[in-house]
Amino acid sequence: MMIDLFRKMQWLVFACLLSGGVLATELENSEGTAAETPTPTLPAETIQEVVVTAEFRDVSLLDTGNSVSVLDSQQIERRQARHLDQLLNLVPNVNFSSGASRGKFIQIRGIGERSQFIEPLNPSVGLLIDGIDFSGIGGAATTLDLRQVEVLRGPQGTLYGANALAGLINMTSNNPTDIFEGHIETSIAEYETRTTSAVLSGPIADNLGYRLAVQGHRSDGYIDNEFLNRKDTSNIDELTARGKLQWQASDRLQLNFTGFYVDADNGYDAFSLDNTRNTLSDQPGHDRQESTAFAVESIWQATEQFDVVGLVSYADTNLEYSYDEDWSFAAICDDQPCEGWAYSSFDRYQRSRYNGTLDLKLISNEAGRLFNGASDWVLGIYYRRQNESLLRQYTYADGDFTSDFDTRNRAVYGQLDTRLSDRLKLVSGARIEFRRADYLDSEGVRHDTSERLWGGRLALEFGLSPETLLYGLVSRGYKAGGVNSNPELDSDARDFDTEYMWNVETGIKGDWLDRTLQVNLALFYQMRRDMQVKQSLVKPITGDLCPCSFIDTFDNASKGRNYGLELMFDWLAMEDVQVYGSLGLLRATYQDFESLSHVDADPENNVAVDLDGREQAHAPSYQFSLGVEVALTGQMSAALEMEGKQQFYLSPRHNARSNRYELFNARLEYRVQQWDFMLWGRNLTDRDVIVRGFGGFGNDPRNFYQTEPYYQYGEPRIVGATAKYRF
Repeated sequence: MMIDLFRKMQWLVFACLLSGGVLATELENSEGTAAETPTPTLPAETIQEVVVTAEFRDVSLLDTGNSVSVLDSQQIERRQARHLDQLLNLVPNVNFSSGASRGKFIQIRGIGERSQFIEPLNPSVGLLIDGIDFSGIGGAATTLDLRQVEVLRGPQGTLYGANALAGLINMTSNNPTDIFEGHIETSIAEYETRTTSAVLSGPIADNLGYRLAVQGHRSDGYIDNEFLNRKDTSNIDELTARGKLQWQASDRLQLNFTGFYVDADNGYDAFSLDNTRNTLSDQPGHDRQESTAFAVESIWQATEQFDVVGLVSYADTNLEYSYDEDWSFAAICDDQPCEGWAYSSFDRYQRSRYNGTLDLKLISNEAGRLFNGASDWVLGIYYRRQNESLLRQYTYADGDFTSDFDTRNRAVYGQLDTRLSDRLKLVSGARIEFRRADYLDSEGVRHDTSERLWGGRLALEFGLSPETLLYGLVSRGYKAGGVNSNPELDSDARDFDTEYMWNVETGIKGDWLDRTLQVNLALFYQMRRDMQVKQSLVKPITGDLCPCSFIDTFDNASKGRNYGLELMFDWLAMEDVQVYGSLGLLRATYQDFESLSHVDADPENNVAVDLDGREQAHAPSYQFSLGVEVALTGQMSAALEMEGKQQFYLSPRHNARSNRYELFNARLEYRVQQWDFMLWGRNLTDRDVIVRGFGGFGNDPRNFYQTEPYYQYGEPRIVGATAKYRF
């Protein structure tokens, strides 16, 4: 009943907006005037400056010696993205893995997790949402009212520490405004996709402003369950709410309050025995996440020499991940040659996680620079406490499995930005981190570790001209070791070591052709030591060769090597034509590593396979995006985008690969007064895109569990319409 009411409200809002837009057009044409000038669809003369907020100081994208991509609100709206995974193909050398309702496991330059089951996770890619740590739980990364998404590639050993070996993704929402404004928006699309959102922002008093945003997003998903005769077993049902208060408490003190809530009640029924979008599951699973979080930031101008910036954040998250392990129904083999071969199994993982952080830093002002005014400086301390508890309920387990994983991170960090000359700057930073991790589970596995970790960065930035920056850097990142929780593993395989990585990078950034062309080009070479690699041991469930289950385990390869190129550009080719794009080239290989795999269809014969020189998983050798936006009139614009990716290995355990693909997206937008109407489409050629896959085992009793690969497909062609009213 509530779902029907929600859909009726969306249709009503959409109809009202549409009729309002038509009426406004008629009034404008009849009277010759409009209430306000339509918003230009393209920048008129120059490419606008982009500011990166994830660094210690806000800095122009073209003035930071780092490989960074920034996706602003216009790019998010252009794609009608509702989640981070719908944006990542725009960023060079960034990939993701699904195996869930969303692509919430992210890899940067080939480094990052691909899944999580029973094991505790130490993320390789940091994820911050308005300063709140959501690393490892990317289901919260919805795009409601975002100002921009910043992707920092390479280890952020000074900036963020243990959870940013591969890089950092920083998502920031819009701040309160000085005047009252807002909008309501509704969108409809195929597969019963409905989105409704509203934003209000303005002043409460002269020194106090607010911003509120809420969004409901629903879809039946792209799976037809033929056994249950349902089209919504992989549905999306997401509610997001954000709130901000900005208080100028005094001339020297500003306080920023942030509240965030996301409730994703999504289905998970993605894998088919026939590798189609038609499933046979009798027990569809779920991919649920409910997160409540808040943050308080204080900016205090303590003296003329430095500011004190503090951030306190807290996030409480409950997750459920479950699935029908046999991907079929119990009677699939009745009266068939395979009678007696079928099995039925369900697996559920329920996690409860909370984390709190405290980050306090001193940031120098102009009067506080060191060494005769040549060096800006930052000095900070950091504390993070996280606890994650797990309840696993599995058909073939003797009983429920529980575990508790508690980590505490303390760090001291600092950075100097020293002007060696008018055109040359040296950036030197370091971070020392102390980490303690305690693990205990119901099978009696206990693991307690204490580590001292360090990372940092040394960079030279040279201004070739006022419009061009050349930089080179050496940075060191780290990822803490951990525990393999499965008690069936040998004692010497229960833990794995800390991984360290050295990153050497050089690049050039420019704002050229009278500020109509922005280019960022980076070359990098990364050397990984004690590289952490996730593997799976195949184990029969019932004593026969199949069906099979898996024992996930992390191991350390001796070395790994990742190197490549990243290019981003934005070109205002003509006054009404904007061309933009990116290119990522990557070579990522294992070195001196033997993977645990198996021979043919016999999972009992797990053997070591030499992977020296083989490409790392989820590391495509190239990916690109290319788009053009044209202002057809003062009120109308059109855009066409193309994106592509080379095939890549899905795991080190088997030889299954994704498919190479090229996708086309389009948008037609019309703006009149306060109304904005858009027709849009993604994946217009309806390509099947593999976003997760398994190989090296069989799960189909109809062919007596013959070994074959299985794939999860991403979004098919989807066409929709959006209406927005601004006030």
